[in-house]
Amino acid sequence: MEKKIVDIFQQQKALITFVVAGDPDFDTTVENIVALAESGADLVEVGIPFSDPVADGPVIMAGDLRAFEAGSTTVKIFEMLRRVRQRTNVPIVLLTYINPVFKFGYDAFFKEMAQTEIQGIIVPDVPLEEQGDLQKAADQYQRDLIQLIAPTSMARLPKLVENASGFLYVVSSLGTTGQRADFNNERLQDEIKQIRRVTHLPIAIGFGIHTPEQVAKLAPLADGIIIGSGVVDVIAQHGTSAPQYLREYATALKAGLHDV
Repeated sequence: MEKKIVDIFQQQKALITFVVAGDPDFDTTVENIVALAESGADLVEVGIPFSDPVADGPVIMAGDLRAFEAGSTTVKIFEMLRRVRQRTNVPIVLLTYINPVFKFGYDAFFKEMAQTEIQGIIVPDVPLEEQGDLQKAADQYQRDLIQLIAPTSMARLPKLVENASGFLYVVSSLGTTGQRADFNNERLQDEIKQIRRVTHLPIAIGFGIHTPEQVAKLAPLADGIIIGSGVVDVIAQHGTSAPQYLREYATALKAGLHDV
């Protein structure tokens, strides 16, 4: 039975992890997703590699390049996700830029998402005012279109949350993705208070979080924590042996959530 994204936030703080589809190859990506799901990840974001990922830092950009070298394409990614669905029903969200969706065709893309039980999508390079076609396709196939809330977005909160679903992705810091040493907890706390005044959607914090200690410090502010570059870095270090190391990493991150 297909899980809904909002359900993962009902009982506990959610651990959300990210992998690049095809990094270092498709067989290992399947095993990486399963390993994360079995070791504490409540939702897995799967990135579709793109040649100009404006929101991503060097770690994820390098993952994109490894995936391209492995022959990653949107068609192959959906084939890989069907294999994942034979092993786990963990909620999955695609993170992509608009070009792969546009080239595939909005209707065809969201139809594949529905058939593969991919619950949602994040498209960071499409401003709210240009999301009409995305929103229409998401609504037709009952998929969640997840909105990013950056520090520069606060003046537009009511509009951003109006059509949002699944959860809200709160960007911890200005700039691109990448591991960070410090976070402005006071600013984040204030922003999340403002967000909660205008929506009941779950809130997850991402960008730069990569240690169990950081998870434990930031988790009280939100309903979930997103780990991206930290996971991709483990994959970069261990290649096809990554699944066993991801199990250890996800277990430690989950323990950070439990420490809250």
